Amino acid sequence: MENTTQQHLPRSRRSLSRGVATGAALLLTALTTAPATAAAQPAPARPAGTTPSATAQGTTARTAARRGSLLSVTPLGRQHRSEIVDRARQTGLDARTARHDVAGYRLTYRTITPDGPPTTASGLLALPLGTGRHRLPAVVHAHGTLAYRGYAPSVADGLDRTVSMLYASAGRAAVAPDYLGLGTGPGRHPYMDARSAGSASLDMLRAARTATSRLGATLDRTVSVTGFSQGGQVAMELARELGRGADPRFRPGVVAPVGGPFDLDGSELPGMFDGRISPRSAVFYVSFFLTAQNRLHPLYRSPREVFRAPYADRVEALFDGEHRAEDIAGKLPGRLEDLLTDAWYQKLRHPSGALLTAVRANDRTCEWTPARDVRITLYTAGGDHDVAMANSVACAAELRSHGARPTVVDQGADADHFTSFLRSQPSLARDLPRAR
Repeated sequence: MENTTQQHLPRSRRSLSRGVATGAALLLTALTTAPATAAAQPAPARPAGTTPSATAQGTTARTAARRGSLLSVTPLGRQHRSEIVDRARQTGLDARTARHDVAGYRLTYRTITPDGPPTTASGLLALPLGTGRHRLPAVVHAHGTLAYRGYAPSVADGLDRTVSMLYASAGRAAVAPDYLGLGTGPGRHPYMDARSAGSASLDMLRAARTATSRLGATLDRTVSVTGFSQGGQVAMELARELGRGADPRFRPGVVAPVGGPFDLDGSELPGMFDGRISPRSAVFYVSFFLTAQNRLHPLYRSPREVFRAPYADRVEALFDGEHRAEDIAGKLPGRLEDLLTDAWYQKLRHPSGALLTAVRANDRTCEWTPARDVRITLYTAGGDHDVAMANSVACAAELRSHGARPTVVDQGADADHFTSFLRSQPSLARDLPRAR
């Protein structure tokens, strides 16, 4: 049995260390866990006489076939409705939709890396108890920026688990992927790589379908997708893939991201230079983004090309998945001018080359044509100084150019990043489909 306690920081003071880690909302008691009920099987040996090319093709085919395969289910215990309500209210969430007790599970499943080879990832599945319904509407909750793997929803009893339990208590199957390199998954997290976050989330949904069936229920084919901050981008990427028919067993229904960075090139990066983005937030996000993207789109050979001393010698190690955001923030400067070399300060201001390629690769999540019955609402706030409101405005314009009719909801000039989520949550909890 495992019982851990996660120390969170209060949300009342919105310094960077509190704003960037959406899993760090307040002190919550962890749920009890139990040993996994299934184990991964070893990869099959190569048959005698196969050629390397044939083996490579076979490996690719096997990897595609196995994506989303469920490897283990770890019970995380049950929460009574009253406990769910208490925790939600402590976090500032509206708990009026809570109806049922909820059982939580950590799923481990097969997925792929950004380059395509097989890997594993983890995520949270929360199921309502006593609904009397066999078929459950599913909602995917994609979490925001997490530097520390231990804050992922299947591991920490923080904000993202509280939100997922609340959604499930209303009569839904709540699915919360940890993403690659977070939770119990191996390696480092490929931060702001929308494509791999989307594929890992799709595979988590597939694994959740299997797990739910084994637990005596069925996921409805229509899936609601939401997420906050980085999770807003992930939610849109997942919805896009579902809308394109990535898996015929699922289709998008309600799509409702909150504060998503959909337009790095045209909105988020410019906002770091014109005052719309908090300087400390910009330092954290840029440090995380550049060090992670350098593993996918080689941007530099040495950190010293990009980062000033003394940060060049520490920045990559800080984002290894083992450091908390509140600890990282104290080891970085307060302004981009003090973080980046002159050359890279200008490069970030006017992206080109490999950097522009990396940025634009993540600015395509709103480039799709939803079916007419897909309802898209983009929640944002004029007072958000972590993810500029212009991101959602640009996304809505892109969606409209593809024939969609998205709605943009501004939570106000007095709403910061986290407050925009708190103000959006009642509408989300009310509008997402639920078992009745």
